[in-house]
Amino acid sequence: MHHTMKTYLRAALAAITLLFIAAPVTTTLRAQDPAIRTRMSQRLPQIDKLKESGALGENNLGFLEVRNNQDNAAALAAAENADRKAVYQAIATKQKVTPEEVGKARAQQIAQLSRPGVWIQNAQGAWAKK
Repeated sequence: MHHTMKTYLRAALAAITLLFIAAPVTTTLRAQDPAIRTRMSQRLPQIDKLKESGALGENNLGFLEVRNNQDNAAALAAAENADRKAVYQAIATKQKVTPEEVGKARAQQIAQLSRPGVWIQNAQGAWAKK
């Protein structure tokens, strides 16, 4: 098979996998413990502010990562990541995949939806501003 065709097929397979894994995030969040939804919603404005300032970034595993511990960024990231972990586990159980696969798929979705200027870690581990 031609190298370009292999590359295309891999990219297509990755996109299909992403759709099947990442699509249930919203549905699963709605079905999750209401306390998780509430906590995540309440944290979002502060997380967005810290991502815009560069204190937090989105890593390639679907979790927040502290880049500069200003304004209690580490504590906020830890709380958010604990809730994300619970959501990824619920999705993984429902989709019969691993939580790591869900997190990686979610990381790609987050990267696409993030605002310009947010620090994003690519699949190879390199950080760059979107």
